[in-house]
Amino acid sequence: MNDLRRGVRLGLDLGQVRIGVAASDRDGIMASPVTTVPAGDQTLGPTDAALPKLLAVVTEYEPFEVVVGLPRSLSGAEGPAAAKIRKQADALARALVPYGASVRLVDERFTTTTAARQLHQAGRKAKQQRSVIDQVAAVGILEHALETERRTGEPPGELVTPG
Repeated sequence: MNDLRRGVRLGLDLGQVRIGVAASDRDGIMASPVTTVPAGDQTLGPTDAALPKLLAVVTEYEPFEVVVGLPRSLSGAEGPAAAKIRKQADALARALVPYGASVRLVDERFTTTTAARQLHQAGRKAKQQRSVIDQVAAVGILEHALETERRTGEPPGELVTPG
């Protein structure tokens, strides 16, 4: 087992309606749901109402890294949804410069589907899932990133360089 970089990480599931947020402990052992933020105008730029709420979470948790799920097709190809997430991740990376946190994109295939299945198996009906499914998906994205780093000894996914 490889050592993980120490420090809190946040995981984000950037949806069209809601943004699920999860956080890891400092040792990267587990990821836990944090909150769901309304998606705003989906730019994560200075005028997006979601940005101050996300920055408040960053201020509270002080992560060194924010992991954002990148939607890919089953073949691994990127479509319009991935291009949109890349733009949002770039805007987020620029906003996080003063906080000293980097942004990484990681493959998020199946996270929302897996989250819905887990909630259904736990007895939550579809209507009850809406309030937490994005948080559970964010936990899945973050757990995948942590497991990838444990397995490879390398930071997961792709570093977003603020442009």
